[in-house]
Amino acid sequence: MLKKVLLALAVALVGFSAVVVSRPSTFRVERSITVAAPVDLPFGLVNDFHRWHFWSPWEALDPKMKKTFDGPFAGPGAIYTWSGNAEAGRGKMTILDSKPYEFIRVQLEFIEPWQATNLATFTFQPGPEGVTVRWAMEGHNTFMGKAFSLFMDMDGRVGRDFEKGLATIKSLTETEAKNRREREALLKARAEAEAAAKAAQPAPNGPAQATTTAP
Repeated sequence: MLKKVLLALAVALVGFSAVVVSRPSTFRVERSITVAAPVDLPFGLVNDFHRWHFWSPWEALDPKMKKTFDGPFAGPGAIYTWSGNAEAGRGKMTILDSKPYEFIRVQLEFIEPWQATNLATFTFQPGPEGVTVRWAMEGHNTFMGKAFSLFMDMDGRVGRDFEKGLATIKSLTETEAKNRREREALLKARAEAEAAAKAAQPAPNGPAQATTTAP
């Protein structure tokens, strides 16, 4: 009886392994949103790791998460490392390349609770209705990754985080764009008022001319 049970388990394990191995060896998750704001605003939020805490969907996983920044302040070579609770895990991000107002490529290295290295790409495409911000992540599936994909919808789970982060970027940048327009209108109105006030002032009298009497 025991031999039959062990044989059945072995057959099941082989079958499970075969199913796992047949899973795709790569994955890609992508989401996008259109932002009614100048392209420099969403680009700046992503290109500077110091500003990720304003919009990243993972920052709230651990309010006490330890973060360090190395390399340049922003752009290529900038490094961000984090270490948090079991949910936040531990890892490192590095901006590999960025072209102003077009794209940013970030290498993600997850160390805990699992190890993986993925590539995230942000692209910014201006259009008539605003800037389309596209966030994509791709990588290779290890055997464990393939096994997890049988029970977890990675596109759905990670995609929801992307949607949340992009929605926050949209809210922040559209608010800043509105504030920028209001500041520019206020400065313009102030300059016009000062110019009008200056134009309305009476012209200063010229110097008094000396009179001479003929001898």
